[in-house]
Amino acid sequence: MIGSISGILDVKAPGEIMVDVGGVGYQIFIPLSVFYRLPEPGEKVRLYIHTHLREDALQLFGFLEPEEKQVFLLLNSVAGIGPKLAVTILSGIPADDLARALKEGDQARLQSIPGVGKKLAERMVVELRDKATATRPPEASAAANGGSEVSRDAVSALVNLGYRRPDAEKTVREIAQKHGGNLADVLKEALRRLSQ
Repeated sequence: MIGSISGILDVKAPGEIMVDVGGVGYQIFIPLSVFYRLPEPGEKVRLYIHTHLREDALQLFGFLEPEEKQVFLLLNSVAGIGPKLAVTILSGIPADDLARALKEGDQARLQSIPGVGKKLAERMVVELRDKATATRPPEASAAANGGSEVSRDAVSALVNLGYRRPDAEKTVREIAQKHGGNLADVLKEALRRLSQ
């Protein structure tokens, strides 16, 4: 399974791009929210990838932030939402607005997204209301942890180890404000504090 791709952005079009990695071009489907933030063709790009395998195709879906990929996977877990519709949904509503609409049960807002009807909006609210509150959109995550790459990586590592995201973000933010440091130092101190 492909987890991420780094290479040169070869072709850029709304909904899909081509990334050249060592002479091999990877076709990657993306939401419009990712398209608008990509560099120009010829520049380096790194994307977090979801690999979708079907009987007749292998498709790659790309995101600039791990949180965007997490929201995509949440959407994909709802019956009736496949990867293409999940990308369409993320193209029609920013991740933070989507999380808010799910949390508040705002079916009218969800139905305003192309491809989402009344029944699907109801199903999304029922299945994702609690899960969406636990997921921070990329903008909120970056703001919460100061936006630094070290902080983002530290929070991600702590969440993967089983700590709750709000606890991890709070601890990493406090450490970064007082001490700064590299990833290893921040993780070491965060683990010390969280294990107490």
